[in-house]
Amino acid sequence: METKKKTTSRAKRKRSTKSLSQTHGKEERKTRPTTLDQIWGDTGLSKYGTMDEADYAEKISSMSKSDLQAHASTVGIIPIDNREMLSQRLMREFKKHIASYNTPVEKKKGITLSKSAKAVLAEGR
Repeated sequence: METKKKTTSRAKRKRSTKSLSQTHGKEERKTRPTTLDQIWGDTGLSKYGTMDEADYAEKISSMSKSDLQAHASTVGIIPIDNREMLSQRLMREFKKHIASYNTPVEKKKGITLSKSAKAVLAEGR
C-alpha cells in the first residue's frame, strides 16, 4: 500500500516576527552628505568606478603601467614613472575619496543648562 505524504501549506506554517521586515520608503543613511553633489544623489562611483577598497586594489594591480598612468591623469594625480609609488598614491587618494563620502552622522547631545546660564544667553535677544 502507498502512504500519502503529509504536506503543510504555506498558510499553516508559522513565521516568527523576527524574520519579517517592514519597509517604509525612507532612504536609510548612516552617513551625512557633505557636498551638494551628494545631496543631489551622487554616489561617488563615477570617479573610481567602485566604493570598495579591495575591488579598487585589484583593479589597480591588473592595469598595465600605461593604463595606470592614464587612470592617474583622469583622477587628477600627476602620473609618475615609478609604478609602486603611483599605485600607493592612487590608493591614498581613493581612501580620501571614500572618507569624504562616508562621513558619520553626529549624534546630538542634549545639553542641560542652569537657570543662570539660560538668563545670560537670553540677554542677547
